[in-house]
This record gives sequence, structure tokens and C-alpha cells, in this order.
Amino acid sequence: MPDPALVIDDAAVAYGAEPVLTGVTGTVGAGEVVALIGPNGAGKSTLIKAVLGLVPVVRGRITVLGRSPAAARRDVAYVPQADTLDAQFPVSAGQVVLMGRYRRIGWFRRPSREDRQAAAEALERVGLAGRARATFGTLSGGQRQRVLLARAIAQQPRLLLLDEPFNGVDATSQQALIEVLTAAKGRGTAMLISTHDLTLAHDVSDYACLLNRRMIGFGPTDETLTMDRLQAAYQV
Repeated sequence: MPDPALVIDDAAVAYGAEPVLTGVTGTVGAGEVVALIGPNGAGKSTLIKAVLGLVPVVRGRITVLGRSPAAARRDVAYVPQADTLDAQFPVSAGQVVLMGRYRRIGWFRRPSREDRQAAAEALERVGLAGRARATFGTLSGGQRQRVLLARAIAQQPRLLLLDEPFNGVDATSQQALIEVLTAAKGRGTAMLISTHDLTLAHDVSDYACLLNRRMIGFGPTDETLTMDRLQAAYQV
């Protein structure tokens, strides 16, 4: 059997001396989708950064594709929130997507025809093939989020990490995102998706990880997002 895409074993994550997230345990296999659920400040984005190897694990362990997070980055793609990026940076949507190939080709080599084809196909998958030449900042928030997802898909990752991908997107973009994620799941891509939307969590995920500075539950979505656990996570 191949290694799981992600194994988290009693992990505690810290920016400084004090852990900001503790007791996280769970396994994500190929083609499985896990929704990260919890209030603002619960540690969802922190956990994603730890899986990327950007935040230290001070207790326990995180293993990505059988390797350390830093060693596995080539096979991991990250989709940040679109509103965290500089929309004024003068780059086209097509160029943003092509950046997803740079980990494979290197920053100092010219993209090949195959790389450009992969980028074009990714942009088509998110329904924006006709906007390849549009400046990234002129796109709507939902379109920018779809471009960032296309960039991740062009990377051809085995593990895809998404931080609030549905935040502030219109219904058309939301449906496009869901369709692309469903197709990626069918190709065996594992996913970790941070979201506040419980309905979308039920619609797109196999499992849920409920957090509020510690893990409150991890398991099948319907069994994990129970009323008592949600009340414990949101403290209501």
C-alpha cells in the first residue's frame, strides 16, 4: 500500500514557546478530503502551515507522503485566500497559473511547451480559459480564487491544501471550485480544506477535523460535526 498522503500524530504546533494548537491526530489517504472546522483563531491556518513545514511542530509528528513536511513540498500545493495577495501586482492570470510549474522546472529555466499546456488546461478546468491574458487584479474575488486553484492544479500535487477557498466567492465561482475539487479527488489527490461553511464541509469532505486550539474531533464528517462537539468548538 502507498504511504498515506498525510499522517498527524499527536502534533502540537507553536510560533514561539507556547503551543497554539495541540493534540491533533489523524490520517488522510489518497483521494480523501478533510474539512478543517473551527472559529477564527482556532488554528486551522496554523495547521496548514505546519503541514507545509512553515511552522514548527514542537511535540508529536507530521508526516507528508512518507517524508517530513519540508522534504515533501514538491508534491504539495497550497491555495491561500485570494484577498491575502497583492491584487495590484502586474501579472496576468495565465502567468499566475504558470507559476505552479516552477517547482518542477526551477525558477531559472524557461517553461516548456508541456508546462504551458498544463497551465492552459488548469485554467480551462476552472472555467477561465478566456481570461488568461487578463491582469490578475482586474478579476473578481471569485475569479482570483479560481486562478489560484488553477495554479495549484498545474503543479499536479498529491496533497492539496486550501485555506478558506470559498470565502467571499460568488455562486458561480463556488460551483466551479467544487467541480474542480471533485475532479481532483477522483484523480487521487488528497485535500485539507479550511472552511467556516458547515454545509460545504458536508458536501465536499469525507472527514472533518474540528479545532479550537486543540483537536475536538476527527472522523467521518457526519459523525464528527455533532451538536455537542460544535458547541464545544465554538463555545456556545
